[in-house]
Amino acid sequence: MSDPNIPDMKEESHQVNLNPQPLPPGEVVMSTGETLTNIFFEPGRVFEALRVRPRFLVAGLIILIAITAYTVALYQRVGYENFIRSTIESSPQSANMPPDQKERVIEMQTGPVFKAINYASPLIGVAIFIALGGALYLLGTMVMARSISYKQSLSVWTYSSLPPTVIAMLLNIVLVFIKSPDEIDPIQARRGLVRANLGLLVDQSAHPVLATALGSIDLLSFYGLFLAALGLRKVARLSTGSAWTIVLIIWLIGVILRLAFSAFTGGAM
Repeated sequence: MSDPNIPDMKEESHQVNLNPQPLPPGEVVMSTGETLTNIFFEPGRVFEALRVRPRFLVAGLIILIAITAYTVALYQRVGYENFIRSTIESSPQSANMPPDQKERVIEMQTGPVFKAINYASPLIGVAIFIALGGALYLLGTMVMARSISYKQSLSVWTYSSLPPTVIAMLLNIVLVFIKSPDEIDPIQARRGLVRANLGLLVDQSAHPVLATALGSIDLLSFYGLFLAALGLRKVARLSTGSAWTIVLIIWLIGVILRLAFSAFTGGAM
């Protein structure tokens, strides 16, 4: 028989295991809802929390929903067939097309298969955008001789992209319904109707490469760059200079690729 004055070791052990382990000093933990809200107001603390518990799925879904909502609103407001027709007719590649060939291209692009592809394209684009961005931040951090997991780099890329994307898409949706459909340029609309960059200083149809270069000097893009540098500094424990070096090099590579594509296609990017 057990002595009633002796504590039950099994029960005591079970009670001890129920006590939560204290967090290491200086570590911040947030729920997903808190990270999604506080990234707009306390980004530094959010990235400190993402270092402990990296996450990106819900933020990535919000980015996808925001971009898809703008795409659907644009097609509905302008008319999908009108949008495709205006895009093709204003494209430099179709300038020398015979009218019957141009009509066949428009008919094909407005068919159910291509229509489904155009509506679903944000899903593919956002997935590639996040996966590639996380890989680039991981590579850049490794070059700087620091350690970061791929999941952490995905968190930095996704959460630094979330605020500027959500703000831009909300403003774009508002402009879609404020503007008359006849005032919406399909070439510009593909990049967004919000013009928070220097691209508005030139005619992008007449000077596509210059418009692409000036369009890269964008207020919302720089907001995202600031968040990305802050995120790398907090999550990977990088210095401010190293974090900005990674972010700016990747941004410059993206600008060069857009300029090359713009020169090749003859359209602004």
